[in-house]
Amino acid sequence: MLFQIGDKVVYPMHGAGVIEAIEEKEILGERKKYYIMRMPVGEMKVMIPLSKAETSGLRSVIDEEAMKKVIELLRTEDEHITSNWNHRYRMNMNKMRTGDIFDVAYVVRSLTLRDREKGLSTGERKMLDNAKQILISEFVLVKGIDPDQAECLLDELIQ
Repeated sequence: MLFQIGDKVVYPMHGAGVIEAIEEKEILGERKKYYIMRMPVGEMKVMIPLSKAETSGLRSVIDEEAMKKVIELLRTEDEHITSNWNHRYRMNMNKMRTGDIFDVAYVVRSLTLRDREKGLSTGERKMLDNAKQILISEFVLVKGIDPDQAECLLDELIQ
């Protein structure tokens, strides 16, 4: 599965962006081809080796239909989550690593509810912020809105 310049993609743990270029670069004496991805949130650029694109979980952004399902998921109440911090953190981190939008939305929803009930540790707070940024970046590209609008939308959905 090769992506083209202009494709909107999601890189797990980083978020959504647009492939701006495909360039060959020499890094540490090795020449490789890289996707150069521009992130709409924070105007960051990420280089992803073409050889690692599939194993890294790089995927196309979701469509409007999947976006509706993400919104439904964010609006639902959560089932019981373990109170064991370590287990919960590992489970959420594994979900984040998949890059699956539904897993990321689940993490946002469950940590937001946990925050309301009992507060979050520093590690979980960072994970929640990261998960929100990933969702926001995908909202920006799917809905064609700016990051502030996407953040407002997300905040409304999880209230």
